[in-house]
Amino acid sequence: MTQVISAEWVVPIDGEPIRDGAVAIEDGRIAAVGSRAELGSDVHHAEAVLLPGFVNAHSHLEYAVYAGFGDGLSFGPWILLHMERKGRLRDGDGLEIARLGAAQCLASGITTVADCSFAGHTAAAADELGLRAIVYLEVFGASAEQVDGRFREARARIEPFLSDRVALGISPHAPYTCGPDLYAACLELGLPVATHLAESDEEDEWLRSGTGEWERFAHLLPPAPGTSGIRMLAEHGLLGSSVLAAHCVTVDEEEIALLAEHDVAVAHCPRSNAYLGCGIAPLRELRDAGVRVGLGTDSPASAPSFDLFDELRAAVTVARSRARRPDALLAREALELATLGSAAALGLADEIGSLAPGKRADLCVVSLEGSPYFPVEDPAGAVVFGGSPERVVTTLVDGEARYERGGFEWHELQQKAGAARSRMLRATDSAVIAAVS
Repeated sequence: MTQVISAEWVVPIDGEPIRDGAVAIEDGRIAAVGSRAELGSDVHHAEAVLLPGFVNAHSHLEYAVYAGFGDGLSFGPWILLHMERKGRLRDGDGLEIARLGAAQCLASGITTVADCSFAGHTAAAADELGLRAIVYLEVFGASAEQVDGRFREARARIEPFLSDRVALGISPHAPYTCGPDLYAACLELGLPVATHLAESDEEDEWLRSGTGEWERFAHLLPPAPGTSGIRMLAEHGLLGSSVLAAHCVTVDEEEIALLAEHDVAVAHCPRSNAYLGCGIAPLRELRDAGVRVGLGTDSPASAPSFDLFDELRAAVTVARSRARRPDALLAREALELATLGSAAALGLADEIGSLAPGKRADLCVVSLEGSPYFPVEDPAGAVVFGGSPERVVTTLVDGEARYERGGFEWHELQQKAGAARSRMLRATDSAVIAAVS
């Protein structure tokens, strides 16, 4: 059965916007894209833009209620505070938090997440709520034995939730928490790999010299390799097209060249990097070098929300501020970054990220009624600068509505996840912060 959805504007991403456009959907895939006059319409959205669902290139759904923890702390103590509070969660809390995170993503027009998951709860949440996901199970340590231990246990636990829509990946957390042997064991699995690279100056100083602010945490970390994380991975032959690197803020020209040479993809997370005081990633330089770059929200642990619209605006503003040029990142380029760019970064550009016949029918509809950008002159600009989760009318995954405005039982989701947050806050904050600062 074919269903046709139309809107005042259709933005395919890999083609010009279509005024009064329509998308035909059949068996969960896009059958045709064109004008409403050509395709007809079963459901029409006036004063709205229909576009591909956003692809969130880096998230942590299990941290949906971590907002504000350690705000103002430097990077190392901030991480330790989060680790300490995570230890207070009860069985079942992680799943409730991940459910809320998945719902918040769908409400922001996100149809796919590349999620680094500490316990694997994202797989169950994505399966239940209909979100497309690559779930990268996190591993830590210097030894390859973590793959035979922690990873295999988590993989067995989430196996019932894996499908064509919810895929498995692995995440050696970062070069400061994982040694090269563990990275090698992860790559040998042949799964998608996600890691955190070059996120902060403190990280870089520790990896290069074993000194600096992180020296006091040396007993918790593998030995410093004596070089940057990217160079260490390159020296051991551990960079490749299956690797997705989050952040890449402190990269230099040589490291950008290494990423490009080995076809490593990058997830750009401007809000997270800004809130943590880590800096601004060289987006233009990465893209000019041919690196596949997507846009990620990270999580409320380091950014305020899973609001992809807010992330789009941050990407534009920091790019223009860094380059001191108003054309450093245009609205249409930012929109591509969050859709087809992210899909390419995940190796999924043949399936998602643009509106084209044969691709998965992952769509979102954004109302612009009452927006400062209505009547619409440029639909890409109107979505990027005038969009918000409150303006998302519906989000479809495989042609099925997984979010409709006003349709979620938000109170129950927030109540259960909020109870978990309350447990993490019960210790005296000043004592916790003193212990890690």
